[in-house]
Amino acid sequence: MKKRLFGTALGAWTTSILLSFAGPAAAVDGISFEAGSGSVSTDAWRAGLQWRWDRRWFEDRAWSLGGYWELQLGQWSAPAGTIADVSLTPVFRLEPSRSPGQASGHSYYIEAAIGFHLLSGRRVSSRRKFSTRFQFGDHVGVGVRFGERRRHDLGVRLQHLSNANIDTPNPGINFVLLRYQLHLD
Repeated sequence: MKKRLFGTALGAWTTSILLSFAGPAAAVDGISFEAGSGSVSTDAWRAGLQWRWDRRWFEDRAWSLGGYWELQLGQWSAPAGTIADVSLTPVFRLEPSRSPGQASGHSYYIEAAIGFHLLSGRRVSSRRKFSTRFQFGDHVGVGVRFGERRRHDLGVRLQHLSNANIDTPNPGINFVLLRYQLHLD
């Protein structure tokens, strides 16, 4: 009963957060979906919204640094059951600087991030249990943007979640995720 109540509360909280960010539809710069597998025979999927930062660095060079906020809602299918995952992550992305005439084609990128995750449960398997529902999630990723106005984005992320030794045990978990993003700009 406690798990069901927590799951319902988590779902309502997540929905209200997503709706508060939605505001005008033009405010969202991208939507994404990712899926993959992790240690301890755990599969994961996530859907997300992205908001691009106004600031970019090194635009006068061949590669520039920018980023975006990513809000995701997902689920893990673990040996001990299903775990909901809500995350907010600032993502730094290094990609080729754009020339004014580059409306199509493709470009590669590298990204890295450290964000915050809230999980609905702590037990992943009979031998792996987190001490906290709060976890830090860091990832590195590579990918390619392609298509008209480079609106499509396909990438791979290596992600690690742990609580950074806030409490013990801190077994952590690793994922390999395939990610698709549609840029709405």
